[in-house]
Amino acid sequence: MIEIEIDIEIEQGVEMYPEIMVSPMREELTYLGIEELRTADEVDRALMHSGTTMVVVNSICGCAAGRMRPAVRLALQHSTQPDKIVTVFAGQDKEATDRARAYFTGYPPSSPSIGILRDGKLVYMMQRSDIETREANQIATDLRAAFEKFCAKPAATTR
Repeated sequence: MIEIEIDIEIEQGVEMYPEIMVSPMREELTYLGIEELRTADEVDRALMHSGTTMVVVNSICGCAAGRMRPAVRLALQHSTQPDKIVTVFAGQDKEATDRARAYFTGYPPSSPSIGILRDGKLVYMMQRSDIETREANQIATDLRAAFEKFCAKPAATTR
């Protein structure tokens, strides 16, 4: 029998879970072209631009995150999407996750969760409670509706 000892010292910057456990969950989003942010500076640079940015707070939680990641994939098949899509990993990249959550004004920390910001200001929030009891296609439907409402480009006018 092999024993594995894991020190959990998230406050001191040590990852909560071994990277080998979370790398498939990271890759499920980065494979889609979603930019992974691992520091507070990366989060600030990504979120302080004009346009819309979707922030996916990834998580190891099997019940909710296991529905959220496929829902994001389904939602991204929609013609209307945010200008930029980024992800942070709760429980792994604490500094980046804390900074991303600082932009989610009015909402308590939640993992997984998805926020949409326009010009650096939160306009849409989907928390764990909106994810954990629903199927991926239902979550994706809500995300597509949010894309339509907050990310659609104004129609060009002709003269």
